[in-house]
Amino acid sequence: MTIGNRVRRREQQERTGIRWWCGQVLSWLVLFIVLALIAVMIVVPKLGGATAYTVLTGSMRPHLPPGTLVVVKPIDPEHLRIGEVATYQLESGEPEVVTHRVSAIGASLGGEEQFIFRGDANNTDDEPVQPEQIRGELWYSVPLLGYVNSALSLQQRTWLTWIAASGLIVYSLVMFGGAWRERQGKGQR
Repeated sequence: MTIGNRVRRREQQERTGIRWWCGQVLSWLVLFIVLALIAVMIVVPKLGGATAYTVLTGSMRPHLPPGTLVVVKPIDPEHLRIGEVATYQLESGEPEVVTHRVSAIGASLGGEEQFIFRGDANNTDDEPVQPEQIRGELWYSVPLLGYVNSALSLQQRTWLTWIAASGLIVYSLVMFGGAWRERQGKGQR
């Protein structure tokens, strides 16, 4: 066996050994996790016209514990039903919101429709809510991901998306380049 054959055989063993396979599995796993996080936190809500919020208190335990990412899709308040989870503004026009379950739908003394919400872990109802205060209905939730959402500003999330997309493109180019070099090497033998 010539030295060149030994080197090729060793390179082939390195690409099929346990360390190579573990590296491949780990890199694909990290890639999948990053893509899934970006999709769940940024892409899917944006495409669906939804907004992501973080549950900060235990008022919706056990269904939505603190740190849960809740994605809320806009809804016409007329379609909101008792038992559904929705997000509403504490005060109309203000940014502070609460995500609770609709416990009653009724009318004020003046005949205006109003909604009564209550947290699953609370003993009392919230103050009545007007339809214009309702931001949307719960679309989906992901436990613990709200901590990441709270830690990142909108600008940081945008940068994270661009960095991840750039990283994926570079990773793809490296993988294609390696496959191309390997194929070229086999063609010369």
